[in-house]
Amino acid sequence: MSATATAPLVSADPHAEHHHSRRWIILVVLALSQLMVILDSTVVNIALPTAQKALAFSDNDRQWIITGYTLAFGSLLLFAGRLADLFGRKWALIIGLIGFAGASALGGAATSFTMLVSARVVQGAFGAILAPAVLAILTTTFRDGRERARAFGIFGAIGGGGAALGLLLGGVLTQYFSWRATMYVNVFFAIPALIGAFVLLRHSASSNRPRLDLPGALTITAGLFALVYGFSHVETAATATHSGWTDPVTLGFLIAAGILLVTFVVIEARSRHALLPLRILGDRNRGGGLIAMFLATTGTFGVFLFMTYYLQSNLGYSAVKTGVAFLPLPGALILTAAIIMPRLQRRVSPKILIPSGMLLGAVALALLTRIGVVGHYAADVLPSLIILGLGMGTLFAIAMSISTLRVRPEDAGVASATVNTMQQVGGSIGTALLNTIATSSITAYIAAHVASLKHVTSAAAGQQAKLALEATASVHGYTIAFWVGAAIFAGGAVVTFITLRRGVPEEFVHSSGEPAMIGA
Repeated sequence: MSATATAPLVSADPHAEHHHSRRWIILVVLALSQLMVILDSTVVNIALPTAQKALAFSDNDRQWIITGYTLAFGSLLLFAGRLADLFGRKWALIIGLIGFAGASALGGAATSFTMLVSARVVQGAFGAILAPAVLAILTTTFRDGRERARAFGIFGAIGGGGAALGLLLGGVLTQYFSWRATMYVNVFFAIPALIGAFVLLRHSASSNRPRLDLPGALTITAGLFALVYGFSHVETAATATHSGWTDPVTLGFLIAAGILLVTFVVIEARSRHALLPLRILGDRNRGGGLIAMFLATTGTFGVFLFMTYYLQSNLGYSAVKTGVAFLPLPGALILTAAIIMPRLQRRVSPKILIPSGMLLGAVALALLTRIGVVGHYAADVLPSLIILGLGMGTLFAIAMSISTLRVRPEDAGVASATVNTMQQVGGSIGTALLNTIATSSITAYIAAHVASLKHVTSAAAGQQAKLALEATASVHGYTIAFWVGAAIFAGGAVVTFITLRRGVPEEFVHSSGEPAMIGA
């Protein structure tokens, strides 16, 4: 239920002018904070094999280093976002930074699997406090339309490119220092961000302190936990003869997630102090932006997962070389999001730009299906990374901006948390979904071709044939997953084109004076 207004609303934040006058240096603080959170979604991945050897935990335990982080992060985001609205975003940011850095230091000093997983869970919890506060401060600090476009372009480039840069940083730190450095490095991001937050930001909490919506908080937190856990459990439950999707635990958690999320919507529709006011979701452009963020991260995380294995296993790349190989993606993304889109979005409707970015993502993943067991980076991988970067750069900054556009100032935190929730849950579901599809395809391919190994006479030749079959099966599984990812992007292009409104939002072309902070 979108609404228009003939005059802009006066910001509810008494310190808005102070923040606006220092907006660009505040953007640096916010960028450092956001980069720390985004990097942590991938920087640990490359370090996992080394950490596993050092702490002697099993392959089944390994996934919980990632899942523990995403479970805490994804399930607590909306609750933490509303707390930031009620009690102040400056202190939410500071508490998030201190807690995230402290948990990172604890993880770096881990002497056991339990200690490392615990640190990752605490990281995720403080990340849930940190991330919506960062985006809410950005939303309320940049008010001029053109400057807002530029700021969100930079922020979107960090959001989209940070994950790829995390692979490079993880490779460098692991290869030349230690896996522990991938945890300790967060402290070096947090310290300058903390200093900047203390010096530059003013404390501002909601002047109207409604009661916290505890029933809503409990149902959405439990619902998102069940959803992320259910998808994460698919791979754990899968065996050679049993699909993880039909596992009772998987089904139980996914059914519980559906019931809890429907219950949450019912509670919010009736609550006088809703955790997530449904007016935030009622605007078509905001809805389209949230859908774009969810589907884009769902499809993109599969690329990071499978291309990391392909580059190292098939092309023989080291951890550092793998990270370098990904750099064209964030390079293209940053160029598009930070330089091209702020100019283009003033003239072209999101209804065109966001579906176009989705289509570029679909083309990129479709091209990746051409990879072979013996591949060539320049011909088979590089074009797709560049096209995907262009697509992500086209849609990330705009989708993030319209997802928080025209929200009431007192709702900025929970609206920002909703954007982060879409990204986090989309990434978790995408990783579980595409990885399960790839794994089942690999298993089926080997089962269908294993008979050919019986004709091999010598043991040496048999071992070589087995390795060749496994390599071919892996590439087959990756290509199936890439086709599914391409379909997700293509479907996203259709859905966002239908959902988004025609025309360029007034705020995107507004260049002077007070902001067009139109009520929702």
